[in-house]
Amino acid sequence: MRAMTQSPLLPYFDFILAMLSQENRAVETCFGRHVHFGYWSNPKEAGADEGDYARAAERLTRELCEAGSIASGESVLDAGCGFGGTLTHLNENYRNMRLVGINLESRQLDRARRLVHAMPDNRLEFHHGDACALPFADASFDRVLAVECVFHFPSREQFLREAFRVLKPGGTLALSDFLPARLFRPLAVAATEAPMLARFQYFGRCNLGYTAATYRSVASQIGYEPVLARNVTRNVLPTYQHLKHLLAGAAAIEGITGPIVRFMDALRFLSGAGLLNYYVVGLRKPAPKSG
Repeated sequence: MRAMTQSPLLPYFDFILAMLSQENRAVETCFGRHVHFGYWSNPKEAGADEGDYARAAERLTRELCEAGSIASGESVLDAGCGFGGTLTHLNENYRNMRLVGINLESRQLDRARRLVHAMPDNRLEFHHGDACALPFADASFDRVLAVECVFHFPSREQFLREAFRVLKPGGTLALSDFLPARLFRPLAVAATEAPMLARFQYFGRCNLGYTAATYRSVASQIGYEPVLARNVTRNVLPTYQHLKHLLAGAAAIEGITGPIVRFMDALRFLSGAGLLNYYVVGLRKPAPKSG
């Protein structure tokens, strides 16, 4: 299969990288390590400061690692590894690991390589490549992670197949994803494909065509066993207020801040209404049956 030859257009990463180059403290705290939503066990206790958001982002990483049943002594692939925040968490908390990150955007990989250095008893690799055409041999990894990125991939199904291929028997895939409610799916798909809404695509092209039922069906066809499918929308909802606050104060995106902040309000409403949900999904590649 031919890999993608161009990086996806992700304006929000342009903003983050620009702010990091200007040593913007708020952006460094919130997104210098992890570039994904936060997770609050009790959303009512969410704080308004950047440190609270950074801790919540770390908690979401832990949720994904727990969903993947990661343990020391394993090989882990982080697809769409961003700045290497998830690999940093694994590197700091597990031992005797082979940790591998892959990303299609070279600027993100450059920062990851600068920031993340393997502990003495861990091995660390970064690869530039396509998560839908993984450059790894069959049965290479005990675990595969994809934290809040698969909606950017050209094909979720192809990624699921590739993850299945590189997983060892008994290995697990854990991911987080935005899934529309079944009745909202047609509108969500139409909205993400409408040319008139292109100016709102601050987060790039997002495929919102998968529901929880689609995941179950496609994963089963590929051969996965279900492990979990947790709707954690209420736990990530405070993220929207943090993002709105951060964007509203960003002079670097003057001219699109207004529409994007309104777009953020719309996303928060849809999530609060149960129309656009945030899921943590765990899938297992079956191990050979003994006897």
